[in-house]
Amino acid sequence: MIKKIVGLFLLVITFGGCGKESEMIPNVFVEYNVTVQEFKIKAKNNVLLVDNQGVKGLMIVAIGGGYRTFDRASSVNPQNGGCAVVPDSTGITATDPCTGAKFLLLDGTPQKAPAVRNLKSYTTSLRGGLTINVSN
Repeated sequence: MIKKIVGLFLLVITFGGCGKESEMIPNVFVEYNVTVQEFKIKAKNNVLLVDNQGVKGLMIVAIGGGYRTFDRASSVNPQNGGCAVVPDSTGITATDPCTGAKFLLLDGTPQKAPAVRNLKSYTTSLRGGLTINVSN
């Protein structure tokens, strides 16, 4: 009897999450490099926007001596194409212009409804102190 309950529980967990996959931002290959010098020249409020990378573009954010990178694809309604989030003038948050959802650029967490999921983030490293590398 316990085996049947455990089996049913595992079956529910396995198939219960299947409908959620369409609500996630797709995985796409990203391999992008920018020099620290170029970042400093082109970034506005410590945020560099990069087109033609990721799903909707990238936001590379300078944070306390390091860097974080987020996809500009909003986590609100990504199955409908979603909108590209736009960094606010402070460089601390970004807004989905279609829904008004806000995200914190320190870690990508939602700050204002209807957002409930983080922005998609990418691995960001500093190579040789001169080049910012973004990949997944």
